[in-house]
Amino acid sequence: MGFKVAGTGHYVPSDVITNEQLASIMDTNNEWIVSHTGINTRHISLKGENTSDLATNTAKIAIQKAGIDASDIDLIIVSTITADNLTPATAAIVQRNIGATKAWAYDISTACSGFVFAMSTADKFLSSGQYKTALIISAEVNSKMMDFKDRTSTVFFGDGAGAAILIADDYKTLKAEDLNTNGDDQAIHSGHTNPLTEISATNYPSNDAFFQDGRKVFEFATNVVPKHMLDFLRGQDLTPDDIDYFIVHQANLRIIEAIAKFINQPMEKFVVNVNEYGNTSSAGIAMGFDQLNSRVDLSGKRLMLTGFGAGISYGSLLLEINDAN
Repeated sequence: MGFKVAGTGHYVPSDVITNEQLASIMDTNNEWIVSHTGINTRHISLKGENTSDLATNTAKIAIQKAGIDASDIDLIIVSTITADNLTPATAAIVQRNIGATKAWAYDISTACSGFVFAMSTADKFLSSGQYKTALIISAEVNSKMMDFKDRTSTVFFGDGAGAAILIADDYKTLKAEDLNTNGDDQAIHSGHTNPLTEISATNYPSNDAFFQDGRKVFEFATNVVPKHMLDFLRGQDLTPDDIDYFIVHQANLRIIEAIAKFINQPMEKFVVNVNEYGNTSSAGIAMGFDQLNSRVDLSGKRLMLTGFGAGISYGSLLLEINDAN
């Protein structure tokens, strides 16, 4: 038992922020941002939309494309590092918003690997035979966690969401996977809350802003990740030439270009949205999946999804889309 991809969707806030706008409030410029990241614009939530709102909107799009009703959904998984709250789960808010009356819902937090981990997780539930329809969503409002005085991080990130409806099926779309976590590495962190040191009337919880060690992240993404990709394919008796499309984390365009060069594949085989949307963390792969699905007939195609992010977490999925999908 496996699953078929019945529908996908993506959604971004309406406000577009240019490099020039960021340069007006911090010490940077368009030329530096484009040359180092390949990012031209990003969509930022400035009209009160929180992560659950983006997730709800992309869920509705995927549901419509799948031709199902929200009441058909058994399971909702939201991957996010920018949840509305610590509790309730963002997925629970989405479940309410879309009227998924039969579904149970929960969040996972594996940063930019989130969509890969969510799809792997949903596959196991659907393969059990107990559940028929799963909604997986990656949604991020990264902007609310940024320090807008920190040009080394803020210029990279945007807000967005992507989703997929997976329906249990005899055909196994997910052919192979390899998921990894290195909990020793704190090159990326966000939302840290300190424990108390005393009881005081002035105590009030507060979180830190997003932080990344850009150089360390770049070295990891351009060395460890492509080696992981080659090893993963080799374990399936495949080479990069056997893959029709690669959807990797949209960290920045220079990282995607470096990965393509390392595995000796043309950029035409890589889905790219970071230039327009910025780094949308876990949502980038989900959004790219929908963009590819919307412009290409994926029947019979072989896809590789590779995520990497805080944790440090990283992993890949090998998908073969059935003609009946």
